[in-house]
Amino acid sequence: MTAPIDQLPVDGAGPIVGTRPRVGHIDFLNCLPLFWGLARTGSLLDLDLRRDTPERLSDALVAGELDIGPISVTEYLRNADELVLLPDIAVGADGPVMSCLLLSTLPLERLDGVPLACTTTSRTSVRLAELLLSDLVGVRPEYRSSSADPATMLSDAPAAVVIGDAALRASLLGAGTSGYEVHDLGEMWRKWTGLPFVFAVFAARRDFLAGNGNLVREVHSRFLASREVFLDEIDDVCRRAARWAEFDAPTLKRYYLSALDFSLGERHLAGLREFARRVGGAEAGFPPDVTIRLLDTDPPDARRMAGPGAVSGRGPAGVVRS
Repeated sequence: MTAPIDQLPVDGAGPIVGTRPRVGHIDFLNCLPLFWGLARTGSLLDLDLRRDTPERLSDALVAGELDIGPISVTEYLRNADELVLLPDIAVGADGPVMSCLLLSTLPLERLDGVPLACTTTSRTSVRLAELLLSDLVGVRPEYRSSSADPATMLSDAPAAVVIGDAALRASLLGAGTSGYEVHDLGEMWRKWTGLPFVFAVFAARRDFLAGNGNLVREVHSRFLASREVFLDEIDDVCRRAARWAEFDAPTLKRYYLSALDFSLGERHLAGLREFARRVGGAEAGFPPDVTIRLLDTDPPDARRMAGPGAVSGRGPAGVVRS
């Protein structure tokens, strides 16, 4: 168990003092809710923001080029000893997600041994597709990496894993008109396990947290506040986004409110641990019972004032609060 890190209490929601934390931002529509409020409140000025694809941001956080940021679940699990999760914030789905898809011109049962083109921007979505196809459907395609658009991917292979805005376009605009079946990875996982699937989490490096506990908790609280601002202003956000996105405002609102889940509670952690249990092992780079460290959001002074019984230790099974 990791002992809570001793820091001074957070001083309200004023400007962040000192070096700006290096924070990652996935440049997809599905992360807009987590950053909208930061722009609205001016908090972005307090962050050294880096926008990139999910996998590049994951690699940057692991390499120490970012202090806090989103990281794909697969990469988080491989590096769980070096990272602490920010609670109640993630990108996932408790059912159809609409933006992580398996597209196929063949019935899934006929994909055994055939080429399957995989996005290069999300290892987690690809690993989830592999798991679902092998353990649920009972087939093992020949996986090939591809950075092309879905149409090109399907011209080279009978099936493809696509994510992000391209997947959303395929889900909303291509189904039934482009000659392929659309299989939603979030929906397949939910029907199989009964649990939500978490595609990306937000984490801080433990070495950064050790010297900047206040700062990490402050950034975390601002992410949560940003999400609430987004929900309060969702109609305006969707109208504005519809000006440059390929989707109208009602479609975007349905996507944000019905498909995506930005929480990380006990059921989400259970889904995360179930994924680790099913895919963990030497080849995966993490054990099936990997320990998950969750940021303790109470300042140490508050814990000391509340007494020894209030100091956080283990949460749900396999979860340690740091």
